[in-house]
Amino acid sequence: MVHRRMVGAQVSDRGSWMKVGWLMLAVLGWAAYAGAQQLPEAPAASTAVTPQTKGFWVRWGDFYRDDWDGAAAKAAAAAPAAPRRGLPSPLDSPPFPSADWSYGGSPTIGEADGNVYPLQTAWNGATGRTKVYGWVSPSGNLSTSRKSNSPEMDDSYSNRVELDQFVVYVERLPNSVQRDHIDWGFHLTSLFGTDYRETANKGYFGGQLINDNRQYGFDPTLEYVDVYFPHVAQGMNLRVGRYISVPGIEAQLTPNNYMFSHSLLYVVDPFTDTGAIATVRLNNQWTVQGEISASHDVAPWTPDAKPSFTGCVDYTTKSVNNNVYLCANGINNGTYAYNNLQMFDGTWYHKFGKTWHMATESYVMYQKDVPSVHGVDGIAPITPEKGTNGADCAPGEVRCFAPEWAAVNYINKELGAHDYLSFRSDFLNDKKGQRTGYAGRYSEATLSWNHWVGTTVQIRPEIRFDHAWDSTAYDRGTRRNQFTVASDVVYHF
Repeated sequence: MVHRRMVGAQVSDRGSWMKVGWLMLAVLGWAAYAGAQQLPEAPAASTAVTPQTKGFWVRWGDFYRDDWDGAAAKAAAAAPAAPRRGLPSPLDSPPFPSADWSYGGSPTIGEADGNVYPLQTAWNGATGRTKVYGWVSPSGNLSTSRKSNSPEMDDSYSNRVELDQFVVYVERLPNSVQRDHIDWGFHLTSLFGTDYRETANKGYFGGQLINDNRQYGFDPTLEYVDVYFPHVAQGMNLRVGRYISVPGIEAQLTPNNYMFSHSLLYVVDPFTDTGAIATVRLNNQWTVQGEISASHDVAPWTPDAKPSFTGCVDYTTKSVNNNVYLCANGINNGTYAYNNLQMFDGTWYHKFGKTWHMATESYVMYQKDVPSVHGVDGIAPITPEKGTNGADCAPGEVRCFAPEWAAVNYINKELGAHDYLSFRSDFLNDKKGQRTGYAGRYSEATLSWNHWVGTTVQIRPEIRFDHAWDSTAYDRGTRRNQFTVASDVVYHF
C-alpha cells in the first residue's frame, strides 16, 4: 500500500470532517452575504423586480433554472465568441472536461476566460476578473472486495457512499489573448473530502494522512501566482507556488477527468509540485516548458526536498487532430526519498472525426537505493520512510533500483451536447512493488457514461474490472480480481 494515500484504510473521522465541512459552508455564506451587500440598491421610487433587487439566493436559483431549462445555452449561443489567439478548439466542452488538448502548469495561452459560475453570478453579477466557484462531489460504489478497493482510487473505500470532494476555488486568470502589457493572476484551492489523499503533500498538512490516516481530510491543493509576459515569443506564463505536477491526461480535481475513477497509471504517479514553471508559446503549434521545483509531493522546507528539473514540449498539428506532449518530470539524482520519482511521460491525443477521439499516456518512473522489504543474513530490513513503501529487492540486496512503467488509453464518443461514452484500458507494471506494495503487473478496463444536466451537474456512472497478474494484490492482499460498479455526482456552484 502506498501510505501517502492510505487508500485501503477504513478509518472513521466523522466529527472532524463535519466541522471542516460546516466551516467551508460558513465561508461560502459569508462570501454570499458580502457580495450581496455590494450590489447597488434599486431607486426608491421604483417597485420593479430587477436582478439588483432580487435576493442572493433567488439570483443563485435563477442561474440553475436558466441553465437546466436551456435558456442559458441559447443566450450563450447568441453571444459573440470569446476572443482567442491561435488554433481552434478541437472538442466540445461540455460534454468533455476541456475544449483543448491541455498542458499543465499554465492557463492555455491565447484563450480568454469566458467562464460564468452560479455563485459568482449570484454574488456580484459575474463582474470583475476574480472569481469564486467550486463543486461538491459525493459518490457511491458496490464492489466484490470487502475491505478495500485499493489500488483503485476515488472509490477506494469499498461498498459505501462518501464525500469525495468539496472544493472552493478563488482565482484570477491573466489575460493572455492581448499582447500589449504584462498581466497577472492567482489561484487558491481548498479541498475537503476523501480525495485529499490524492494531493496530500509532505509539509502541507500531510500529517493528517501520513501520521493519522484520516478518512476525510483538508488540503490547500493549489496556491500560486501567474505572471504573463506578452513579448516573450508569442507569450510566456510564469507560475510560482504549489501546483499540479504537469504531465498527464488525468487530474486531481474531479471535473477535469473523463471518468469518475482514476487509472492505475494515475494512482502511483506524482501529484503536486512546489516551485516555478515557465510556459512559452513559440507559435500556434509549439509550446515549451521549464520548471525548477523541490521534487514531488514535498514542501521546500522538508528534509526530502531536492532541487529538481522538469522540461516539456507540446506540439499540435495544424488540423488540431493530433497533439503530443512529452515531459521529463522532477529530474534529480533519483536517490530514494519521499516520492522522489524520476518520471518520463508522454501523452498523445488523436481526433478521429467530429464525435470520436482518443487519449493515450505512458510513462516510466524509478527511484534509486530504495530499502529492501527483506532482511539480509538475519538482520531486519531497513525501515522505509514513513508514508512510503520499500522495494521487493533480490535476495541479499539491502537497497535496490525500483522501476515501474504504465500505459493508459481512453476512447471517447460524443453522443450529444450533454453526453459521451468513454472506455479506458490501463496497464501498470510495478516491478519492485514500491508504488503499490505488491510487486507485479496490474490491468483494468472501465466503461463510463458522462451525463450533464445543463452545464452545472455531472453524473458519471461506470463499471470496472481490475486484475492483478502476479499476486493477490486486491482487497488487502486476498484477491486477484475486483469488479466495481460506481458513480459520482458533481454539483458545480
